[in-house]
Amino acid sequence: MNKLKKDIKNGEVILFVGAGVSKTINLPTWSELIDYIATDLGYDKTIFSCYGDALTLAEYYKINKGHIGELRSWMDTQWNVDDNVILNSTVHSTIVNMNFPIIYTTNYDHCLEKAFSLNDKEYTKIVSVDDLVNIKKNSTQIIKFHGDTISDSSIVLAESDYFERLAFESPLDIKLRADMLSKSILFLGYSLSDINIRLLIYKLDQLWKKSNNNSNRPQSYIFLPTPNPIQEQVLSERGVIPIVGESIDKKESMERFLDSLK
Repeated sequence: MNKLKKDIKNGEVILFVGAGVSKTINLPTWSELIDYIATDLGYDKTIFSCYGDALTLAEYYKINKGHIGELRSWMDTQWNVDDNVILNSTVHSTIVNMNFPIIYTTNYDHCLEKAFSLNDKEYTKIVSVDDLVNIKKNSTQIIKFHGDTISDSSIVLAESDYFERLAFESPLDIKLRADMLSKSILFLGYSLSDINIRLLIYKLDQLWKKSNNNSNRPQSYIFLPTPNPIQEQVLSERGVIPIVGESIDKKESMERFLDSLK
């Protein structure tokens, strides 16, 4: 923890923000999104959920609709959070005030951006390669790695979108590789069932193992709200230190962890 705190203070840590952070302010979950898709396609929610995993069901929706415009509009509405909710979010306020130079997020909502604006902190939102020219010195980069609800084409939602993202060959992926090799990473709000993050951790580990400079590898960390000894060992073998929460309540566990980093 002391090493992590020191590296954060020195601006040497990239933060990765997942859905667990959005859940702390009660944003809709993936299961609620799939329920909406089922209703929109005229399916019973329970039956529809048995026909495939979330990515396959989202792919089916995209094939049948030909686009995700209506779904994106629903997402934009459902994830539009009142300013007071964000101002009162301990998790979001703490993230803003820790002054991470770069934040990657796989969330579609705008809560991080709102938190920065409401706390009068400068940031640059990056959704596509075109946004890279807008990066300012001393401005936190918020990189929407799975897209943003203001743009249909940017959203990584369906199975085919994930397959393309998992190739890690887009301009944002090239930037990610460069960032990962120069700084430590802290993963916050991620489920270990998220194959995208597990592959990212694996690829990062392979990049360093194949380099001639593995001994100088920046240390990376992942916060786990509850213990999972099997995943902890697998992550450790891949060069990521698990930090396990101290409360049964996941929101409280995350708040305590972030408070300990101040």
